[in-house]
Amino acid sequence: MGQVLGRLQGKLWRQKIVRQITDRVFDRIKNDSGSANLKFEDLYIAVLLVFNFSCGSDINKRLPGPHFDPPSKEHVKTIIQICDLNLDGEIDREEFVGFILQLTTETLMVVSQGLMLTLVMAPTIAVATKNATEGVPGFGKMVKKLPNPVYASLVTLAVMLFQQSCLHSK
Repeated sequence: MGQVLGRLQGKLWRQKIVRQITDRVFDRIKNDSGSANLKFEDLYIAVLLVFNFSCGSDINKRLPGPHFDPPSKEHVKTIIQICDLNLDGEIDREEFVGFILQLTTETLMVVSQGLMLTLVMAPTIAVATKNATEGVPGFGKMVKKLPNPVYASLVTLAVMLFQQSCLHSK
């Protein structure tokens, strides 16, 4: 699924989006705290900004699929141990990018699974139900005229639009 997303949006789309978000958040926290690196409390605030309302460009707005809750403080402490490469107890800009990439790996897997289900299941169900809808008065004649691939594409597009509208209404 990652290969499909990579081809649709460029191979480095995830890194590019994460980099844009992390640069904005890191600069915001750095300017507020006056420190060059992020200590734990600043880091946790940065994580909340990344997942929620970071300058209009957060993870939940950029990635398709359901919205995700930010990780717990305990989870953040665990990942700090992995991402603090120079072992100074603080996270610098590059470590922060790696930190957020680590956090968003799970999120991306869930998004990929949801997208795969939509792209595979919706066309399958559309083709399977097309025959049943052909008997509906008024609507059936139009459905009969549509080739299966066109009908399946329209149903898939409708499902994706419905999913997006549900996300924006939350």
